[in-house]
Amino acid sequence: MDIVDRDMERAEVQATRQWSHESKERRSLRSQRSQGSIGSSLSSSSSDSVPDMGRIATAGASSANSPSYRAARTRTHPIEDHRTETHRLQHIQTVGASIKTRTKTDAKPLPEFGGGKPYPPDLPPQEEYVVEFDGKDDPLHPQNWPFKRKLYMGAILAYVCFCSTFTSSVFSASTFSVAAHFGVSPEVATLSTSLYVLGYAFGPLIWGPFSELQGRKLPIMVGMFGFSVFCFGCAAGKDLQTIMICRFFTGFFGSCPLAVVAAVFADIFDNTQRGTAIVIFSSMVFMGPMFGPFLGGFINKNPGLGWRFNVYFPGIMGSIALILVTLFVHESYAPVVLVNKAADLRRRTKNWGIHAKQEEVEVDFRELVTKNFSRPIRLLVSEPIILAITCYMSFIYGLLYCFLTAYPLVFQGVHHITPGVAGLPFFGMVAGIFIVAGYIIYDSKNYNKKLAANGGIPVPEWRLPPVMIGGVLFAAGLFWFGWSGYKASVHWIVPTLSGLFTGFGLLAIFICCFNYLIDSYLMFAASAIAANTFLRSCLAAGFPLFARQMFNNLGIEWAATLLGCIATLCVPIPVAFYFYGKKLRQKSKFAPTMQIKKPVDEESTGDDSDEHDLNVAALHATRSRAHHDLEVRSRRSRTNGSLASTPSNAAQDPEKTS
Repeated sequence: MDIVDRDMERAEVQATRQWSHESKERRSLRSQRSQGSIGSSLSSSSSDSVPDMGRIATAGASSANSPSYRAARTRTHPIEDHRTETHRLQHIQTVGASIKTRTKTDAKPLPEFGGGKPYPPDLPPQEEYVVEFDGKDDPLHPQNWPFKRKLYMGAILAYVCFCSTFTSSVFSASTFSVAAHFGVSPEVATLSTSLYVLGYAFGPLIWGPFSELQGRKLPIMVGMFGFSVFCFGCAAGKDLQTIMICRFFTGFFGSCPLAVVAAVFADIFDNTQRGTAIVIFSSMVFMGPMFGPFLGGFINKNPGLGWRFNVYFPGIMGSIALILVTLFVHESYAPVVLVNKAADLRRRTKNWGIHAKQEEVEVDFRELVTKNFSRPIRLLVSEPIILAITCYMSFIYGLLYCFLTAYPLVFQGVHHITPGVAGLPFFGMVAGIFIVAGYIIYDSKNYNKKLAANGGIPVPEWRLPPVMIGGVLFAAGLFWFGWSGYKASVHWIVPTLSGLFTGFGLLAIFICCFNYLIDSYLMFAASAIAANTFLRSCLAAGFPLFARQMFNNLGIEWAATLLGCIATLCVPIPVAFYFYGKKLRQKSKFAPTMQIKKPVDEESTGDDSDEHDLNVAALHATRSRAHHDLEVRSRRSRTNGSLASTPSNAAQDPEKTS
C-alpha cells in the first residue's frame, strides 16, 4: 500500500533543485520517444520488423547492462525512487506468486503454440516493461491530485462511514418494540445491535486485505451494495431469526468503510494533511452512533413509520452512498492506478508487454489466506504496539455502545424523558467531539512545524500527547456522568454536560491512536486497522448484552465508577508508548523505523553519490526492515555490475522471519 510519508520538501530541497532540470529533460525525452513509438507502431503494423518503442525497444535490442542502455536511463528524484520501491515491497508482501505455491500444472510440458507457429523469442528483461509514476510530481499519483478532488472524495467517504455507524445504533431505539412484536425479552432483542457490531469484527479481515489486492473503490462499492441489500432484507424480515442474520451481514458489509476509508485518506493525503482527514473519518465513526437513538426514537414513535423504517431508512442512505461512490470516487490505490495507466499505454502503443507490477499477480488460495487474510490476526498477536493500543481503543469503543443503554436509563428511567427527546443528551458528546476535532485540526499546525524541523521525517510518538489528555478527561467524564445522573433531584443538564468530557476523550483517544497506528505501520496500515477493528468490535458487541444488568444491579453511580476506574488504569498506556514506543518499533518486523546502515561492500561513487545518500536519508528512516534489506541487496547487485534485481526477488518476507 502506498501510504508512506512523501511530503519531504524541506528535507530534499537541495535534491529537488538537482533533479528538477533532469526531470524536465526526462519527460521531454519520453514524450519524443512516445510520439515516435506510436508513429512507428502504426506505420509498421504489417511489417515483420520490431517497432521502435523508445526505451523498451532499446532494452530489447541490447542488454540492460550495456553502456547505451545505461546512458538512456535518467536519474530520478529520491522520493520517486522511494515510492517505486515501496510499491514493490507492498506488492511482494501482499500477493506474490512464489514457486512453492504454484500448481502442478506448471511442471507439465508446454502445449503447442498453435496456428503452426513456433514459440516467439524471449522478451527483453521484464522489468523494463513495468510502468511507474513519472517523477514525484506526476499528476496521476493520488497525493498529487487537485485539492478539490480530494475534498469532495473525502466528503463522500465521510458520508459512507456515517451511514455505517449510524445504522449500528438506530435500531437500538426499537429494542422494546421488536421484543414486543416477536414476544421475546429485551435482552434477546438487544442481539440485533450486538450482531451488527460483531459483523464489524469479521468484515475488516476480508475488506482490509481485499483493498490491498484490488484497490479501494471496488471493496467500498461491494460493501455498500451488500449493506443496502441486507438493510432492506432486515426491514422486510418476517421472523426474528431473519432479522438477526440480516443485521449481522449488514454489519459485515457495513464494516468495509471502517477498514478501507482510512487507507484511502492515507493514500491521498500526506503527513501535513492526514491528521485533519482522520479527524473527519473518526468524527463520522463516533457521531453516527450518537445520532441513531435520537432519530430512531422519533421514527419509532411515529405510528405511520414504526420500527421497520429504522432499517429501511439506512438502506436508502446506503443506496445513495453506493451511487455517489460509483460516480464520483476515484481509485486511490497507487498499484491499481498504475494498472490503469498500463492498460492505456498498451492500447495506444499496441505493445502488449507493457504492464504494471500488480498485474504479475498469480493468486494462490493458500498463499492468499496465509499472507493476507490471516495477517491482521498475526499483527494483533505479534505486535505489542497494536495489541496494547487496540485493547485501549476497544474499551473506549465498547463504552460508546454501552452509552446506548446507560443514557436511556438515566434520561428515560431517572428523569422520565420521552424516547426521541431522550436522545438529545447525546449531543453533549457530539459537542465534545466537535471541540476536540477543532483542537486537533488547530494543533496540526504545530505538528507540521515539528515535521518540517525534523527534515520531513514523521515520529509516531508525536501523536500521543492528546491521547494522554483525552484519557484523563474521559475517565473524569465517566465519574461525572455516574454521580450526577443517578438522582432525579440533579438537573438533567448536569449529566448531559459530562458528555463534553467523554466526547472529547472518545475522539482524542481514537483519532490519535489511529494516526499512531498508521504512522507506525505505514505499508501495512490496512491490515493493522483491520486487526484493531476486529478486537474492538468483538468487545463492543458484548457491551450491550450486559450493560443493562450491570447498571441495574450496581446502580448507575457505581457502574459508572467501575468503568471510570478501568479507564483510569488505561491512561498510562500512551505514556509508556510515548517514551518506549520507538524501541518497540525498532524490534518490529513491520514498523518502518530501520536505521540506515551502509553495506560494507558498497563502493563510493564520489561526491555526487555522497550528496545523493544525504538527500535520501530521510526516506530511508521511514522504511521497514524488509524495505531496508531490499535497498541493500539492490545496491549490491548494481555494484557487482549485474542487472538490478527485481525487488520481488530481493526482499525478504518479514512475515517469514523470526
